[in-house]
Amino acid sequence: MPEIFETAMLVCFGLSWPISVVKNIKSKTAKNMSLRFILLIVVGYIAGISAKIILGSFNYVLAVYVLNLAIVSINIPVYFINKKYDKKLALYKKEAA
Repeated sequence: MPEIFETAMLVCFGLSWPISVVKNIKSKTAKNMSLRFILLIVVGYIAGISAKIILGSFNYVLAVYVLNLAIVSINIPVYFINKKYDKKLALYKKEAA
């Protein structure tokens, strides 16, 4: 029964990550992104995965942790791509001024 509740929590969190990734890709700016926050979430998922492995709890909950980690991790390269967009825009504005 606890695994069902843990999975429900992970699914609720997990549904927000693809939305975040899409929003960040479309925005083409890193101004509303926080690399520290993304990395903190990644470390949290790694800790959850590690706990499941240490406990030998290889079940569907572990799969949800791994899926969430993968989706959140997509935001890391998106952050750096968007930082490049921000630098190009700043340079363009500086040249236009």
